[in-house]
Amino acid sequence: MSLIGNATDQAPANPAATDDMLATQPVGYWSGLAHATVTRHLRDAMARIDVTQPQYWVLNRVNGGPAAPSREEVVASLSHLADGPHEIARVVDQLLHREWLRIDDGQRLHLTDAGEAARARLRELAIEVRAVVHQGISDEEYVAALKVLRKMVANVEGDGAPGSPF
Repeated sequence: MSLIGNATDQAPANPAATDDMLATQPVGYWSGLAHATVTRHLRDAMARIDVTQPQYWVLNRVNGGPAAPSREEVVASLSHLADGPHEIARVVDQLLHREWLRIDDGQRLHLTDAGEAARARLRELAIEVRAVVHQGISDEEYVAALKVLRKMVANVEGDGAPGSPF
C-alpha cells in the first residue's frame, strides 16, 4: 500500500512544524531529539553535583538485586547502556575509589553508607528532573506516547507488523 499523496507522507524534519503537520514528521528525528535533550538535561543536573549518569546506573544496579553482584555482572548488565565497552568497568573503579562501593571477600560489590547516601540523593535528583520533563504532560499522555513508540519498535522488529515481508 502506497502512502504517497496521503496526509502521512514523510516530510523533512521541521522543528517548527505545526500540529497539523506532525503526522508527516519523522519519528526518528523527534525521538532522537527528545533522547538527546532529556539526557543532556539529566547529565547536566548530575554534573552540578559531580556525578555521572553511568555512576547512578551502577549504584542502582549494586543496590537493586536480591544478592550482591560481582563486577562482571554489573558490567554485563549495564554495558548496553554505556558509551563504550569499557565505561561501566571504569565507573566501578571510580566508585570504589570514591568509597561509594566496596568489594567483599567473595568479590561482590556493596554500597557503602556514602554510596547509599549518594544513590538516595541521585534518586531525588532524578525525580526532580522527571518533574521538569513531564511538566504539562498527564500520565495518560505519557503512557500513550510510550505505547506508540513501543509499537513502532515492534513493527520494525517484525513483532507486530501484519503482512510485513520482513
